[in-house]
Amino acid sequence: MAEANATQASTAEFEPYRQGANEDYMSPEQEEHFREILLAWKKSLMEEVDRTVHHMQDEATNFPDPNDRATQESEFSLELRTRDRERKLIKKIDEALGRIDDHDYGYCEACGVEIGIRRLEARPTATLCIDCKTLDEIRERQRG
Repeated sequence: MAEANATQASTAEFEPYRQGANEDYMSPEQEEHFREILLAWKKSLMEEVDRTVHHMQDEATNFPDPNDRATQESEFSLELRTRDRERKLIKKIDEALGRIDDHDYGYCEACGVEIGIRRLEARPTATLCIDCKTLDEIRERQRG
């Protein structure tokens, strides 16, 4: 959920890519388009991490009232869980940037077909085509 919200925020400022009539899939222009999206998204997440660190340092108070202390600890715990999810997302972004560098970005890791520009714009860290992702989710539901 946090990843979806962060994706929407990060891709909102980008125009959808318009593929030329004879343009190959994952041309250098397309790779650059996705590199810009991923780098902007990563920058946004890193700024949020910095804000959290400063907020926690500024707000850290030793409240004498146990209820106030518990509320603060609960808020900090929630923030840290959110940042941990974002840390994992930053790792996925770095992996996607590596795939762009290797010219493997945009192809399904399971079957090798094109993931598709619109799917990648919606979820720039996608590693599976929609068919393989659907099968993966079905398997996941069957396991538990």
